[in-house]
Formats: sequence, structure tokens, C-alpha cells
Amino acid sequence: MSIERIVEQALQDGYLTPAMEAEVGRICNTASELSIEEYMALDRLMGALLTGEVVVLPRKQFINVMEELVLSEAIARVAEIEATSEQTLDVGDIAAYALNRLPPLYATTEEGANFQRSRAKEELQTLIAAQVNEAISRNLDQPEFFPERQVIGKSSGNEVLTQVSALLQTYAHNFEPKPRNSL
Repeated sequence: MSIERIVEQALQDGYLTPAMEAEVGRICNTASELSIEEYMALDRLMGALLTGEVVVLPRKQFINVMEELVLSEAIARVAEIEATSEQTLDVGDIAAYALNRLPPLYATTEEGANFQRSRAKEELQTLIAAQVNEAISRNLDQPEFFPERQVIGKSSGNEVLTQVSALLQTYAHNFEPKPRNSL
């Protein structure tokens, strides 16, 4: 998308999304030279931002704690199965299947996330395990589509946490915790 079209869209909608902002930055950083029209569009955007005619939407400031819990359960179960068999399972497919059948648990602060984790472990752990097990059963019944996939290595608790942390950083890289005084 061109800068001109992004600016038109922002002026029409009254807001600039993080994706639009990133695209403008990408264009400005990769173009060796901007045209007069592009400079004029950027100037219009800057003016609209300064006057409040266009606002910048905030980046993602929340997480679904259920994703973390399901990924943790799925990785642990998959590691157990793969360590004792020749089966290769797709953690992403398993997590997606289970998450589609579980309630979301959103939080905007670390305190809120800790509350949601606690609540889920007390009230939903059995349901989480059941949905992950169902997802694994369905995954095992499917034909093998990607024979080049590799088994997740035998893991201790720390390796599972490292894998979960890496997955969360990949999928929630823009998460910015708010101050601890609100949920």
C-alpha cells in the first residue's frame, strides 16, 4: 500500500492502526527517495495527527493467558508422547484446537495475568487437559502431512518453560505491560 493510500484511509477513518504506522515506517526506511506527493501525504498525516483529526491506535496491550496455559499443557503432553513413540505431533494445531474450545482469559497487567493463571489452574485445569487430550487424539488420527517435521526434544520442566516463553515472545512481541495498579 502506498503512503498516499494509507494517509487517505487514516483521514477517512480518523485513526492510524499499528499496521498502517508500520507500513509508513517501512516505506520511509526502504525508499531511497520519496516523491513530492509522498512528502505532501506525510505532511497531511502529520498535521492531522497534531490536530487530533487522526489518532494513533495503541498497540496490543493485553494477553490471553489461556494461550500460555494451553501451550504449556500441549508442549508437555506432546513431549511425553514423542519421547515414548515414533509419533510426531503439531503443537500449533493441538493448541489451536484446544483454544477454540476453551474460554479466553484476557489480562492487561502482570497482576491481572497472575490472577487469571491462578483462577484457571484452580477452576479450569481439568478442562484444559481434557481439551488438549482431545486435540492430541484428533491430531494422531490425521494423516502425516509434513514428514520433515522434527520431534520436540526430550524436555525437563525448564525446557518446556523456555519453549513456552519463546512461543509467547514470538506471538506477543508487542505486548507492553501496564502499571500494576489496574487489572
